Amino acid sequence: MQVQWGTSTIRRAARNAVQHAGIAAAIVVCSGVMLSEMRKETDMAPRVVQQDEFTVVGIAARTSNAEQMTPEPPIGKQWERFFREGVLAAIPNKADKNIVALYTEYASDKNGEYTYILGARVMKLEGVPAGMVAKHIPAGRYAVFTSQRGPVQKVVVEVWQKVWATPKNALGGNRTYKADFEVYDQRAQNPADSVVDLYIGIR
Repeated sequence: MQVQWGTSTIRRAARNAVQHAGIAAAIVVCSGVMLSEMRKETDMAPRVVQQDEFTVVGIAARTSNAEQMTPEPPIGKQWERFFREGVLAAIPNKADKNIVALYTEYASDKNGEYTYILGARVMKLEGVPAGMVAKHIPAGRYAVFTSQRGPVQKVVVEVWQKVWATPKNALGGNRTYKADFEVYDQRAQNPADSVVDLYIGIR
């Protein structure tokens, strides 16, 4: 069953855009916390999967973790624009109703610039709307982290904390810094009570 992002949901999501916008800034702030402080009890360890290739269409911004700590973080603006302009509904040939937040085109690692694309997976690439971009992600290995259930801005921060606190041998390999992505499916329909999957590209 896929999440139905209908009119009422979009309106509610728009009202919560500020909360969503706080995700990126909170994540970046937490990245400076000592490793011992980031370790938390979790119910699930990451699982390693072989992900098929896929294509995401959505709105893009070039940013960095340092820029996310400024008063007007680009990722926050992307979430606000996403709901304000009804981006999800405008994407043609969607594979499902899930929202995908893709981190790709890393300049180096978590300290360098990257491209953030907020949109959805598509079954075929045609008719990309003006103002949107398409990004093809080759097949590869991913460590999949599943968040706890709770307010989306809280659980996404916590699941990223777990990534940073997970040693390479438990992660399943070195990070590729080619593509990482968050999936907001039916479990994230209610921003106040959400579960989010985070896919981290590994070698």
